[in-house]
Amino acid sequence: MITALVSTFLFVHGLIHLAVWLPHDSTEQPFNPRHSWALTAAGLPPTWDGGAPGHGGLPARAKSGVGESRASVGLASVTALLYVIAGAAAAAQSGGWSTAAVVAASVGLLLKTLWFNPWLSLGVLLDAGVIAAVVMSWPASLY
Repeated sequence: MITALVSTFLFVHGLIHLAVWLPHDSTEQPFNPRHSWALTAAGLPPTWDGGAPGHGGLPARAKSGVGESRASVGLASVTALLYVIAGAAAAAQSGGWSTAAVVAASVGLLLKTLWFNPWLSLGVLLDAGVIAAVVMSWPASLY
């Protein structure tokens, strides 16, 4: 029973990353998951969207946040994949689930740190909880 609960938690938590970070059609979101306060503070330039022919290779227009968006979606996808791998390994009672879970939680914490918003606080706590649970070998029935 514990194995099923842990596996389900890891699967769901991983897939929620995709639901939050993938682009939505809706314009009403509690925060912009494509704007990184850390990358903006570091002074990274906006990503340019190609160049117009005949303009000497100068950019036709800037698409602010395109690079940030790709990076956030990429990190969210890696986090989701690692959590799904951890969930599958836990369901199969493989010893590697804990390593996958710690790496997934670490990547998730990196993602939430670079694109932090107070709406992500629960996710930060869940990722920290995954790391703490693995460090404390909890629940013991999975080890």
